[in-house]
Amino acid sequence: MMDWVGKRYWMVGASEGLGLALAEKLNTAGAEVIVSGRNKNRLDEVVAGLPGRARAVAVDVGDEASVAQAAEEIGEIDGMVFLAGVYWPMAATDWNAEQAIAMADVNFTGAVRVLGHVVPQMVARDAGHIVMTGSLAGFRGLPGAVGYGASKAAVMSLTESLRADLWRTGVRVQLANPGFIKTRLTDKNAFNMPFLMTPEQAAQEMFELMCDKAAFDRSFPGLFSLVFRLSRFLPNWLYYRLFA
Repeated sequence: MMDWVGKRYWMVGASEGLGLALAEKLNTAGAEVIVSGRNKNRLDEVVAGLPGRARAVAVDVGDEASVAQAAEEIGEIDGMVFLAGVYWPMAATDWNAEQAIAMADVNFTGAVRVLGHVVPQMVARDAGHIVMTGSLAGFRGLPGAVGYGASKAAVMSLTESLRADLWRTGVRVQLANPGFIKTRLTDKNAFNMPFLMTPEQAAQEMFELMCDKAAFDRSFPGLFSLVFRLSRFLPNWLYYRLFA
């Protein structure tokens, strides 16, 4: 189990939803949390409502200068959790270039920008904890997910590479792959969302993962995640007949 007391965690994308719920859990457990997002006023409200030591640092993960400034202001950290993301349901037949680029730039390239400031300092110290947020939508191509699913698949691959490079070092890397979570993002969906979780339920799953020093990843809800994990083993003709 983790001892959270006195640890400093940078929560990127913690102004609402899963990020906020997880920040509350870590803060309650004794960690100092630095909550980040684009809206400074909202972040200040979040900090005011947290039970322990916390601060707000605004950041736009789509802007390298903003990320660099935030990282310099925050300084040395024990861990970073990347939860920032944007989402629009989108099929290739209804392509929206602006939204597709935004999903790629925030969800994936935004993660790369933040990691570019976090990974080197942790490698230099041979200590740290990196937690990335993938998605069940990233295991294999899904209909209506040309932007979001692809960006999350990229995050998942990136995290697996980080794990491969760093698992013999003091830098711990973990990956959380949630399913549907009730947020303003999933409110955009016009279809039924099986096993819909509250942010608090999803945060508990992530917190348990982060507490387990032996674990690399967790996909949840467990039963629902089996559909996506097992789909990787289906031949193409059967997969697309079932899912497309």
